[in-house]
Amino acid sequence: MNIPIFTPTLPKKMIRVVIVDDEPHVRDGLIKLIGKHCPNVTLVGTAGSVREGKEVIRRHHPDLVLLDIKMDDGTGFDLLKQLDPVDFKVIFITAYEQYAVKAFKFSALDYILKPVDPDELTEAITRTELMLQHDLRIRLSAMENNLASDRDRHKKLVLNTADNIFIIEIPAITHCESDGSYTVVFLEDGRKIMASRNLKEYDDMLSDQGFYRIHKSFLINLAFVERFDKAEGGFVVLRNGARIPVASRKRDQLLEMFDHLGDY
Repeated sequence: MNIPIFTPTLPKKMIRVVIVDDEPHVRDGLIKLIGKHCPNVTLVGTAGSVREGKEVIRRHHPDLVLLDIKMDDGTGFDLLKQLDPVDFKVIFITAYEQYAVKAFKFSALDYILKPVDPDELTEAITRTELMLQHDLRIRLSAMENNLASDRDRHKKLVLNTADNIFIIEIPAITHCESDGSYTVVFLEDGRKIMASRNLKEYDDMLSDQGFYRIHKSFLINLAFVERFDKAEGGFVVLRNGARIPVASRKRDQLLEMFDHLGDY
């Protein structure tokens, strides 16, 4: 399948930016980084709290907000809930690690970890220019679900395609297949979604959700495995009938994992 790959380009107009972070040294650092590395950005305001942020954003109508997650009087999500509509782009600035960062990836929201790296900042701003703003509420909803997820609540994965944004419950995914820079995500109901991320990114996100990469081109949901077919070097057969080849170097490890499939 030939899918066009679009290369990000900076817009001709200047991007109006507001910074909302309750740490003065973080705000000062971002101001310096923007001045030095982001010639297409104009800083129009800063704030150190949710309350101040709401006022500054309403006053200046920015194109982009660099938004801290946790502040003394609330969170960045609290701020966004108080603004309707959210007609600007958002890059979250966070010190959170591990599961929270994975929640950002699942939700397809852009973020930068503290301390802010200049290259990550410029790359995030470039990526954010390509984000359609009407989908921000969708992404935020998925993000909140993923941050709150536990054993009784399934995490959700946001899949971006050329024309749509899908929110998928992870247990509904049977397997994923690499297609160059893209990934075809197969669902239990028979749908196939061409997502605009490579397979490695989904492997990183889903490896602790019961998924296993059995081949350089395939990632499977172990919960859907029906049997292992030893013919022709080895295939995993899923409940939907899909036959997925197993790389020779993965075969022994996969057979060992079959003893633990009841955990998923």
